[in-house]
Amino acid sequence: MKVISFYLPQYHEIPENNDAWGKGFTEWNNVRKSVPLFWGHNQPRIPFHDNYYNLLDNEVLKWQAKLAKKAGIYGFCFYHYWFEGRMVLEKPVENLLKETNISIKFCFAWANESWTKTWHGAGGNREILIAQTYGRVEEWEKHYQYFSCFFRDKRYIKENNCPMLLVYRLRNIPRFNDMIRYWNNRAKQDGFSGLFLVSMNVCREHIEKSRWVDATVDFEPNKTKSEKLMVDSQLKVNKNRRFLWNRFAMKFISYDEINNRMIQKVHNKNQFRTVFVDYDDSPRRSIRGIIIKGSNPAKFGKYLRANIKKSREEGNKYIFINAWNEWGEGNYLEPDKKYKYAYLNEVRKSVK
Repeated sequence: MKVISFYLPQYHEIPENNDAWGKGFTEWNNVRKSVPLFWGHNQPRIPFHDNYYNLLDNEVLKWQAKLAKKAGIYGFCFYHYWFEGRMVLEKPVENLLKETNISIKFCFAWANESWTKTWHGAGGNREILIAQTYGRVEEWEKHYQYFSCFFRDKRYIKENNCPMLLVYRLRNIPRFNDMIRYWNNRAKQDGFSGLFLVSMNVCREHIEKSRWVDATVDFEPNKTKSEKLMVDSQLKVNKNRRFLWNRFAMKFISYDEINNRMIQKVHNKNQFRTVFVDYDDSPRRSIRGIIIKGSNPAKFGKYLRANIKKSREEGNKYIFINAWNEWGEGNYLEPDKKYKYAYLNEVRKSVK
């Protein structure tokens, strides 16, 4: 089983974040300022050895790659932000491309949403800092040329000589069939057999019937928690949850409940499963956060093994983990002060 972990590159300064949030802003700012909101709340999350790293330091990438490979992780899936040639948070993966001695497989997930000042999912108006647009052939060519430098790297993940590319909201692209057709042709011109396009399955947002879509991946826990919250809102069956929402402006969901829902869903060939570590976005959203309660390394390992077993039965060789380092969502494999290397050890035991 090839385990691919989603990777957030927002741990270094960029002008866009400095302008929006203040000089020196990185994801660590949210993590450091977090406070417990109720008795037993696991906040703030503190990296092991207080390792608030800077991703512009290539030694960090080397450390992460070594740690991931030791745990049996096949590769990282880097979030990619592209706005018709303008990029943000691109430096870490570009440094990885240059550092050929860092031995880790990798691919891209194009997070094709506008760059906003309001965190994804937060209430209120969202101030758009960079609008997500797509252009036409000239812009598609420019984007492909950027990708091609990475596709040609022997570490880039390929399926049957096709570079793997995930797209977050494929439905949002007005002419996605034309664009993907163009990219497939360009990939063939570069000596590949085309692209291996993976539509990310976010609650009712993915596309899998297009001839250009080769696979899907569930983006968890976002997909299942969104489905559950919609059902709860429509049925209004849980008075206790409504009370907590009204009093504390936050919502709680059971880690076991979400995972049991995920396991029960039928998947076919090339419909990849995702297992998530934990979820608590209160560092970003404060008292309006969504908190999934009950995660620990043993439970994570149990559900990871169950999903690996299901994936093998379904004929799939890839499984995704969310995430390597989403510290602002409490969703990370990297060692912290509370559990140290326990989550990574569960990955190692599950894929051996």
